[in-house]
Amino acid sequence: MSSILVELTANIVSSHAATVEMSSDELLQEIQKVYAALKNLDSDIAAGEEAVVKEAAPAISPKKSIQKDQIICLICGKGGFKTLSRHLKQAHGLKASEYRKQFGIASGTPLAAKNYSEARRQSAIDNNLGEKLAKGRATRMANLEAKKAVPEKAPKAAPVKAQKPVTPKVPKAAPAKAPKAPAAKAPKAAAPRAKKK
Repeated sequence: MSSILVELTANIVSSHAATVEMSSDELLQEIQKVYAALKNLDSDIAAGEEAVVKEAAPAISPKKSIQKDQIICLICGKGGFKTLSRHLKQAHGLKASEYRKQFGIASGTPLAAKNYSEARRQSAIDNNLGEKLAKGRATRMANLEAKKAVPEKAPKAAPVKAQKPVTPKVPKAAPAKAPKAPAAKAPKAAAPRAKKK
């Protein structure tokens, strides 16, 4: 790596010396300054890469993170959780499957404290949830089989309304009336005229 730094230093100093007049002492000082600056930059980049590698490493081993009374997050090291799913979603934006994959945890491993998992399992046994689940599955399969056995019905046609028989209308004969004489119009009264001043 130092040969690359020497080359870079030579290129930078020679470009600078081509535009600015320098004495031999100033040239040596410039070479030392540029070399030191490049070396610092190189060590900062290496330190940054090491920090990223350390950040990706879990706080503790995955097996030790699942304890009897709590589970510890391998990303941030926080503990005291009964289950980890909500913390992963809220704090780190991860799903449980992504977390398991990141740290090599088996997919069947619950992300919960051992006592909590055992209490949930015992509750399911006490409430016969396994038998209820089996009955529900059997009922569902029977319903699906019944639907397959029944042929699909044709779409229903809209019911036709019975129409009344149409009878032709016969015009009624109007009674004979005497023609009316035109009424005499009464003459209109003249409106009073306004006086001119």
